[in-house]
Amino acid sequence: MAADKACTQCRAMVDGSTCVVCGGTDLTKSWEGQIFIFNFETSDVAKAINAKANGRFALKIK
Repeated sequence: MAADKACTQCRAMVDGSTCVVCGGTDLTKSWEGQIFIFNFETSDVAKAINAKANGRFALKIK
């Protein structure tokens, strides 16, 4: 898992320079914890972090 940046808009873990979830370009290397969302529509955790897609997300953006 090469992604070391997280999108500050949606918390998605990003490999490149643009977030594939929200299209944001404001990325940070300052994050803590990560979670995998497999079904964002039914996941309570996805609702808590406001995830709008399946994938890997940072739990905390510093």
